[in-house]
Amino acid sequence: MPPNLVATTVRQGLYTRIVGRRLLYYPELPSTMDEAAKLGEGDAEEGAVVVAEVQTAGRGRQGRSWVSQPGNLLVSVLFRPTLEALPFISIIGGIAAARAVRKVTGLDLKIKWPNDVLVGGRKVAGILAESAIAGDSVWYAVLGVGMNVSLDTEQTEEIAAIATSVNAAAGQEVPREDLLRQFLMDLDALYLALGQGRSPIEEWQELLETTGQRLVATWGNDSFTGMAVGTDELGNLLLRQDDGSLLTLTAGDVTLTDH
Repeated sequence: MPPNLVATTVRQGLYTRIVGRRLLYYPELPSTMDEAAKLGEGDAEEGAVVVAEVQTAGRGRQGRSWVSQPGNLLVSVLFRPTLEALPFISIIGGIAAARAVRKVTGLDLKIKWPNDVLVGGRKVAGILAESAIAGDSVWYAVLGVGMNVSLDTEQTEEIAAIATSVNAAAGQEVPREDLLRQFLMDLDALYLALGQGRSPIEEWQELLETTGQRLVATWGNDSFTGMAVGTDELGNLLLRQDDGSLLTLTAGDVTLTDH
């Protein structure tokens, strides 16, 4: 069994006010998202963090599975945000992941809308946010991050060409506890700022590599082609279609196109 990643992280100094009030580590879980959601359904305080070494039923956006091997970061965080703050939960997750990798390794990271964290054009982390809303208030929200730290992407054919790992990009073995600690501290700072009414959207827009690119956006069975001109103040993609109309996309997948 691997050493307890959470214990190592905390021993070296985790300084947060909300994120990490409770830290739970599991050698194996079906899904950190589901485990954090269970806490949310109860009376757990926001800021609880669930970390797993391996997931047997991890998932990405739109119900995709998430490739899970030991030696990476699989983390979910419980929040109880206001309805106004809810749209920004996945955004602060992407920023915190990008900040953490940059601070620990010096690598330059970008975000592909809506929330894939890239290094050198390849995906190094994925962000997922799920929430439960009761009436006009948020019951809870769960933010998940899967970060490829030591993942051998060559072993999995479907991601070999599009994904990389922090270790591969940095050319060295990067301590996971350093990445986890930095991620939780940056996430905490961003969530506190959000609670004080400070939007993260400007920093997020600066990280977006999608802006100014011609792309195809797909959602369900629909696809739209045009130029990404930016995002609105909630992070929705603004796509200038070929007929000149401006489309606002709240979710979906984007693929860059040359024509």
